[in-house]
Amino acid sequence: MNEEFDEIEKQLWEQLGKLPTPDPSQAMKPRFHAMLDTYKAEVEEKKASSLGLFFAKIKEVFVYKPSYNWAYAMVLILMSGAIGYFAGKPTNQAVADQNDVKQLSSEVQEMKEMMMLSMLENPTATERLKAVSYTQELNKVDDKVIDALLTTLNSDPNENVRLVTLEALVQLGNYPKVREGLVQSLMKQESPLVQVALADAMVKLQEKRSVKEFKQLLQKENLNKAVKGKIEKTIQVLS
Repeated sequence: MNEEFDEIEKQLWEQLGKLPTPDPSQAMKPRFHAMLDTYKAEVEEKKASSLGLFFAKIKEVFVYKPSYNWAYAMVLILMSGAIGYFAGKPTNQAVADQNDVKQLSSEVQEMKEMMMLSMLENPTATERLKAVSYTQELNKVDDKVIDALLTTLNSDPNENVRLVTLEALVQLGNYPKVREGLVQSLMKQESPLVQVALADAMVKLQEKRSVKEFKQLLQKENLNKAVKGKIEKTIQVLS
């Protein structure tokens, strides 16, 4: 049976070999080149977007853990090195890679911001202090960062974290939202140390809108005497 099948298959291939080969149509060559151009374009597009996809994957899987600080630092070092590599190329190549440099810089900024926001939610006060310090490394600060810092100032259970956060916010005093948030924070603070630090901050920023809040604060029962004296002097300076 197998021999009979093999013989039939052999005859079939012999018959197929006798069939004439059709000449290619006139449209075949243009279609081939069009297909080739499309393939090249897709390859270039995937190549250009591969870097962005790589960083997107990092951000998707990144969840802050204290033990991963070394990994975060290593990523930033590698990314910073890549920026230096592109920036150090000859002029003609540097112009061509300008968009890559901007993208890398943006990714570094976003990762630092993401790291900071994640660390602010850490239950360890030391890690939250580190998070606040990262604001100095941000090229620019957006509303998410400002809101997170103000929330930390108003609600963090650790007094030292609140004091360091206040210092960071004072450095961002050129942002109207920060100034408004600091004024609103006056009535939310119970710690004498934070209240005194806020008074100094208002004087440093020359925020006269805080006078009204300070006067309300003076009406609080059981207000620390030292704090009361500080607030009265602050009102005189700002009035």
